Amino acid sequence: METRTRTAEGRLVAVWQVDVVVAAILAAIGVVVMLDSLRVGIGWGFEGPEAGFFPFFVGLLLFGSALVTVARGLFAAKRDLDVFVEPVGFRRVLAVLVPSILYVVAIQFLGIYVASAFLIAAFMRAIGRYGYLFCVGLGVAVAVVLYILFELWFQVPLPKGPLEAALNL
Repeated sequence: METRTRTAEGRLVAVWQVDVVVAAILAAIGVVVMLDSLRVGIGWGFEGPEAGFFPFFVGLLLFGSALVTVARGLFAAKRDLDVFVEPVGFRRVLAVLVPSILYVVAIQFLGIYVASAFLIAAFMRAIGRYGYLFCVGLGVAVAVVLYILFELWFQVPLPKGPLEAALNL
C-alpha cells in the first residue's frame, strides 16, 4: 500500500527527498571542514597532531556518511514516500522559525536584552494570548534578570544595543 504524497493543497515533499537534501548539505559542510583542515595542516608535527588532524577526519566521516545517505535516497528500490510534513505542521514550525530568525537579526541592531524582551512578549501574546501589559512586563523582567545574571554576576558581556548604551549599562 503506497502512502499519500498529494493533497488538495498540491504536491507535498516526501521523507526521502528531505533526506537527500539534508544529506547533500551535510556533505558540503564535510567538504568545507576537510578543506579548512588541509589549510591548517592535517599531518603529524613535532609535538603531535597538527590543528586540522582530527577535524579533517570528522569532516571525512561526515562527508562519507552523507554520501551514503544520498545514494540510498536516490537509488533505493523502496523509498519512504510518507509526507515529510503536513501544511498545518509546517505553518506551526514557521510560526517559531520566522520569529527566531528575526530575533537573531534584531540582536545585531537592538542588543540581546531588548530583542529578548520583544521575542518573549511577542510569543506570549501570539501563542499564549496573554494580555499586552503582562507580556511586556514579563519580557522586560526576563531581560533584566538575564542582564543581572550574565553581565553582573558572571561578568560575560553580551551584545548590547542603543538602549543599553544610552543607559550606560
